[in-house]
Amino acid sequence: MLENYFPILLFIIVGLAVGVGPLLLGKLVSPNKPDEAKNSPYECGFEAFEDARMKFDVRYYLVAILFILFDLEIAFLFPWAVVLQEIGLAGFVAMMVFLGVLVIGFIYEWMKGALEWD
Repeated sequence: MLENYFPILLFIIVGLAVGVGPLLLGKLVSPNKPDEAKNSPYECGFEAFEDARMKFDVRYYLVAILFILFDLEIAFLFPWAVVLQEIGLAGFVAMMVFLGVLVIGFIYEWMKGALEWD
């Protein structure tokens, strides 16, 4: 009965080896030469000027969500365009309704000023 679970055990072992192996290899092979620039809190060229716990403007997140939304829209358009001949008019109308809802949402966000930066 336990021989039925051998492929699962093998899968777990290979998964752990693929996940942990490169990390251990990197620790063993990579050079460790810290200097002042590497140990500084930021490598961007200037010192921190505010507290790390400062509040972010919520519009940043709105724009990020809009980007994800329209990125997913494009991801749905490619397969739809490929099978458009097979799905016919019903598929075309369904996609137009989908795009219409997204356009209405985009216009709503635009009118509310979510895309305006001060």
